[in-house]
Amino acid sequence: MITIKKTSLLFLSLVAITILAGCGPEPTDDAIPFAPFPPMVIQLNNPQYQDLSIKGYVELTGIGVKGVILHRVNASTYHAYERNCSFQPNTACALVQVDQSGLFMIDNCCGSRFDMGTGAPSGGPAWRELRQYVTNLNGTQLTITDEVLN
Repeated sequence: MITIKKTSLLFLSLVAITILAGCGPEPTDDAIPFAPFPPMVIQLNNPQYQDLSIKGYVELTGIGVKGVILHRVNASTYHAYERNCSFQPNTACALVQVDQSGLFMIDNCCGSRFDMGTGAPSGGPAWRELRQYVTNLNGTQLTITDEVLN
């Protein structure tokens, strides 16, 4: 009888540990809304976009949900990230911008940080990457489409 009680106690302990371990916070929140837009064509040699060569990025409005951060990785590779934060994207202040250092992107509302090279979260509550749009380079003409990469 003592063996049965010890076994039962061990079983109940394991069940309790399993339940408690499974009750952690789930990474859930709303998905980033989608706002289709016609392809945006940028002439990279236009002085309006000189910050791409100087700072490595420009913030664009008029496309995407809340605009796009266009990041120059190198002379032939550009990433276009949605400025709508991936954490609680339906809140009015869920806006990503490039940090003053130019090394990462941040949402000052929730405190989430994102890697400039990948759009992956690197701090704060965000757990999803920023939406990344397709870019195509043809000479000095860069096209950003609403086709989503991730």
